[in-house]
Amino acid sequence: MARGPYDVWAPRPQRMRLVVDGDGGGVREMQRGDDGWWTPAEPLPPAASDHEIDLDYGYLLDDDPAPRPDPRSRRQPGGVHELSRTYDPATFRWTDHSWTGRQLAGSVIYELHVGTFTPQGDLDAAIGRLDHLRDIGVDFVELMPVNAFNGTHNWGYDGVGWFAVHEGYGGPDAYQRFVDACHAAGLGVVQDVVHNHLGPSGNYLPLFGPYLKDGRNTWGDLVNLDGEGSAEVRRYILDNVRMWFEDCHVDALRLDAVHALSDTSQVHLLEEMAIETAALSAHLRRPLTLIAESDLNDTTLVRPREAGGYGLDAQWSDDFHHAVHVALSGETTGYYADFEPLEALAKVCERGFFHDGTWSSFREREHGKPVDTEHMPTWRLVVANQNHDQIGNRARGDRLAEHLDDDQLACAALLTLAGPFTPMLFMGEEWAASTPFQFFTSHGEPELGRATAEGRIAEFEKMGWDPAEVPDPQDFETFRRSRLDWDERSTGRHAVVLDCYRRLGRLRRELPQLTDPAFGSVSCSVEGRLFTLRRGDLLVVVNTGEEAVSLDVGEREVLFATPSGVAIEAGALAVPRHAGTLLGPITTFSPTP
Repeated sequence: MARGPYDVWAPRPQRMRLVVDGDGGGVREMQRGDDGWWTPAEPLPPAASDHEIDLDYGYLLDDDPAPRPDPRSRRQPGGVHELSRTYDPATFRWTDHSWTGRQLAGSVIYELHVGTFTPQGDLDAAIGRLDHLRDIGVDFVELMPVNAFNGTHNWGYDGVGWFAVHEGYGGPDAYQRFVDACHAAGLGVVQDVVHNHLGPSGNYLPLFGPYLKDGRNTWGDLVNLDGEGSAEVRRYILDNVRMWFEDCHVDALRLDAVHALSDTSQVHLLEEMAIETAALSAHLRRPLTLIAESDLNDTTLVRPREAGGYGLDAQWSDDFHHAVHVALSGETTGYYADFEPLEALAKVCERGFFHDGTWSSFREREHGKPVDTEHMPTWRLVVANQNHDQIGNRARGDRLAEHLDDDQLACAALLTLAGPFTPMLFMGEEWAASTPFQFFTSHGEPELGRATAEGRIAEFEKMGWDPAEVPDPQDFETFRRSRLDWDERSTGRHAVVLDCYRRLGRLRRELPQLTDPAFGSVSCSVEGRLFTLRRGDLLVVVNTGEEAVSLDVGEREVLFATPSGVAIEAGALAVPRHAGTLLGPITTFSPTP
């Protein structure tokens, strides 16, 4: 049934009153329906039905003297603890009428955090950098969560206003402008969304209804997907999905940590999400994509529904990151330990996962399931050599550029962009950014800020880190240090690495072998510290060792080489230490008459 703009689902309170601030507003009683939805029982002020006038509003629950924001609030101009503000997304004048979408297959994703991507830290400033993304061959821009959170800066995973865009980024108007500009530039938009938990400050949903249930995941209380009242909670999430696609015109959603969704329903929430997204895609006549972040190494998520899967489009494969990271850096602590043999990288490239039912020493159990490489396309796995988690969840937020030389960084790019999967870049990696990406928060409650900082220090102390080296998440300098320095792109090693990314981006679009979705087109070999990857008749060669090596490759053209260069003489390829190359097909020559 159609709901009014002030209707609210709140089965827990016995009394509800609507507070409308301004233009003859005041407090109005609400009446409850049998389904737990409340609607205003008294006439609203004339301005409440005028889309040209913004009104602040909230709800008084029982005898609570403080009004609470709307669970479906579209704007929180005063922060997540204050009144909501009316917002009509239909008033935006879109110019993307000719946009027909972008498919994930063959595409390159670029992940960014709005607050640290530019000095200004907002969506309008990010628009000014879209030409740079096009220049390096990006197809999709993926935004880390932008939903409303408490404070001024945050990674976004502490969000509590799932339907509102953080005001510091420009709010919902700026978000629509950003998506419209991306489409004008030929770029699709992926929005990272969090449906598995709510942040620690400003979460008033439990006052309204059973949004949460007993039990906890890594980040907080479980969302109620299968208990009493869960039908409305699921609808809440599904309507949030529709909002991004319909009102904001995004092209894909990245679903955060779906392994933390606790759902025993006959139809899992993810499958229901896939069903509704497919129907909406058919109606809008453009591709709509769902990408799951999952720690399960189980492709049931992306298997088509007719084959017994959930029907999502793609999922992350962290195994690729771990294998590349260990091969190039030599780091083997923690969960990196199992990836020490170079053969781990070969297995990941050929079979999708390293842990596909094998023993995980970090988890102390068998982990994962095999990929159906005969039927599943390689692009369903999204991979990266760096991302927000793998950088930001290190004690100092240090990037690969701090530890690897230029050739090694170019090899990381080569393996990612010339490999068989959907590549994702993390902002700044394309020019070996010198700035870290550290974990930062701005909790307004002193006790929460202290708990966050102390918890992070304690976590890394267990792993042997000096507490003095762990940045305080609440310190503004931690946030400031994480901002990209765009001026460094044209200097020194930054320009060298950026040129490598540009060249690889062009080759990826020119050579169909690099986007071939068949696992059967991929084969790898390892000899000592030399790794080779065949993509059809193309050959990727990466020397991860400390000594130069020679390899018989026949007569081939060098299509790409890392900064130190390679040489082919009489079919023998000479590869310096840490260097890599992409070679074209073997050339056959006709005898001279």
